[in-house]
Amino acid sequence: MTVLAPLLTPEGRALLEAVRGTAPADELAVATRLRREHPAELVSAAIGQARLRQRAAVKFGAADAERMFFTPNGVEQSTRASVAGHRAERMKALGVTSVADLCCGIGGDAIALARAGIRVLAVDRDPATAEVARANAEALGLSALIEVREADVTEVDTGGYDAVFVDPARRGGRGRIFDPEAYSPPLSWAVGAALAAPRAALKIAPGVPHEAIPAEAEAEWISDGGDVKEAVLWFGTEPGAVRATLLPGPRTLLGRGLPDPHVRPVGRYLYEPDGAVIRAHLVADVAEELDGGLIDETIAYVTADTLRPTPYATAYEITDRLPFNVKRLKALLRERGVGILTVKKRGSAVEPEELRRKVLPKGHGPHSATVFLTRVAGAPTMLVGAPAGQAVTAAGAS
Repeated sequence: MTVLAPLLTPEGRALLEAVRGTAPADELAVATRLRREHPAELVSAAIGQARLRQRAAVKFGAADAERMFFTPNGVEQSTRASVAGHRAERMKALGVTSVADLCCGIGGDAIALARAGIRVLAVDRDPATAEVARANAEALGLSALIEVREADVTEVDTGGYDAVFVDPARRGGRGRIFDPEAYSPPLSWAVGAALAAPRAALKIAPGVPHEAIPAEAEAEWISDGGDVKEAVLWFGTEPGAVRATLLPGPRTLLGRGLPDPHVRPVGRYLYEPDGAVIRAHLVADVAEELDGGLIDETIAYVTADTLRPTPYATAYEITDRLPFNVKRLKALLRERGVGILTVKKRGSAVEPEELRRKVLPKGHGPHSATVFLTRVAGAPTMLVGAPAGQAVTAAGAS
């Protein structure tokens, strides 16, 4: 009997319901009480699953997470539901009706594809993982669209499917794997499988070097709520295209192959491009949209004299520009009555928390400010301001 099987029995499901929402501090008391009437191992499995469901709610939403089943690795490595949903909708828009989901994990992407009306073959070679994926398809009422198969993905015939999706394992015994050829299966194998299919999508780490992207692929970097989540190589779409997609939305910036932006003096506004824009090397596209330039040729901050709304960057109004000097910054913040300080850095070795401890006045004031530790034309610089559209309290304005 597998680890998951006891939880799928009526007794196991009743225990899962009984421990739902148990706070970590209450686990021992709850377990002690339940063990009087249920096997200790089953109680431990139920509490462990409840704990995983609580962690998974961030990715899957509480409503789904409370019905699904998880493994520790599955929670860590599964795709966030919003990202999987975006990819599934794009597959649907491309006319895909069936997908071979290779390295399916606990089934997060398969669930999103099925909810988009796409038939899925979900394959994973790990028996326990495949069992969890199957249980999740059943728990969410998607068994009619999701077939789960325990197999080596390199031996699966995908010829009968409109598209292939591959999510290689990017973690090993020592943590994250950065070499694409050390993925399991290797990126080269996944690319071969993609080229053999009418359409395909390969999920890869967002830090992948651009030179490692095959010429036949379109590359998409995806962020959710400002955090970069993944990169995807698409095949059968627009070879050579590069895009950054921001969720929720989605809002997509398609690269136009622009040259690097010019460097110019710091203007009234500083724009911090979304991480997906930076990873996709599309800062030039944002700079052109804003009629702006870079503060330094090696720093991905855009500066401009006017405020223009854009979903692809966050705007800050700059009130002060100082050479890097902790004492001067401390004096400025004390003068302005700043008690809430946000520290951002790009091109600086200084740790934000360390600087915050050094410069915040002992008597915290009511105002807030943002300081950027960066380089301007090669010189270490501190730029002080606040999010555009908010009161520039650091400068004493209201």
